[in-house]
Amino acid sequence: MHKRKQVAQRVKRIHGHVHAIAEMLDEGRPYSEIVHQLSAVRAALDGAIQVVVDDLTADCVERARLKEPLDDSLTELQAVVARVR
Repeated sequence: MHKRKQVAQRVKRIHGHVHAIAEMLDEGRPYSEIVHQLSAVRAALDGAIQVVVDDLTADCVERARLKEPLDDSLTELQAVVARVR
């Protein structure tokens, strides 16, 4: 789990975009612009989730390579993937 900083940076960026969308709504901007930005936020969230899944997968692979117990890591990975579906 080495990518927490990268995920945190992505979430901060997403937070900024969501705040901007709220301002767009307050300004009465057209829904087409708002939906465009919402779609971009959804894509950014998907990207952040992918970083998490990739990091958990790499952790499981590394533990298996080192012949370390996988139970906790694998359980966490399975829980994350189940939530993404």
